[in-house]
Amino acid sequence: MNMQQSPVPSLAKQKRPARSKSDRGRLLQEASMLAPAVLLLTLFLIVPFILSFWTAMTNQPLVPRPTPLRFIWFTNFVRIFHDDRFWTALWNVSRFTFWILPVQCGLAFATALLLHQKMPFRNLLRGMFFLPAITSMVVVCVIWGTLFQYPTGPFNQILGFVSGGYIQPIDWLGDPEWAMFSIVLLSAWQAYGFQMIVYLAGLQGIPDELYDAARIDGANAVQRFWHVTMPGLRPTHVFVLLITTIQAFKLYTQVAILTQGGPKSSTETVVHYMVRAGFEEQKMGYASAVSVILFVIVLIIALVQRQLLRRFDV
Repeated sequence: MNMQQSPVPSLAKQKRPARSKSDRGRLLQEASMLAPAVLLLTLFLIVPFILSFWTAMTNQPLVPRPTPLRFIWFTNFVRIFHDDRFWTALWNVSRFTFWILPVQCGLAFATALLLHQKMPFRNLLRGMFFLPAITSMVVVCVIWGTLFQYPTGPFNQILGFVSGGYIQPIDWLGDPEWAMFSIVLLSAWQAYGFQMIVYLAGLQGIPDELYDAARIDGANAVQRFWHVTMPGLRPTHVFVLLITTIQAFKLYTQVAILTQGGPKSSTETVVHYMVRAGFEEQKMGYASAVSVILFVIVLIIALVQRQLLRRFDV
């Protein structure tokens, strides 16, 4: 008995269903909502980066000169990699980042845990601890410069009083061994309020039901911290580490006001090195090449951090 099968239309010949007017309207609405953000990112991030890269390939000076503008390709990048000052600046800012991450993030996390508890005047204390983060860095540097004053500054007076005169005055900003550490202390105190607010938001996002269930199961405070609080803050830890790393590599104001890269280049940073090349030495092409290298370095570090944190399930 012959059975005739009905032909099955091929996938290539099948017509895709036409999008309805509601789908097109939704796509248009989503595109209109994304347009302002895309426009701003293009104008203030993508376009400046492209212009910086183009300028880095030229001998562009700060002030126009009789010398014609020339396209020198990667000459500026080669000069940077052969400049010992650049490697010193990169090492200094890497050292600063390595120190600031545990100090600033740890201080912010501890303060957030404290202010998350129910206590009198909790909102007032939150505002007081956040106050340094909204204070101008210039003002903070002037105040801390007075505290660091050698040999009669308040910090040295306190050390001498506490130690009974055993600890000699420290030249906080004039000693190469202490200058970067002093910048770390100042920076951590000024900026930890932002990370504190982020951690507070993360703590408030953990459902109370998880803590109630842990108490019913007999978990003590330490166990609730490790098995409820820390897992609930994994996305917050990732965000705080990435933001702090990016901000650390942009270190400039503290150095420009307090040490000018000294003593003996112990606080020279990549941004300070870039500003000196662009405005003091008037080599805008060279300075643009430094900015491109710094952007690539920060991008690579951020991507590596993100992958490592995902790998360890943080």
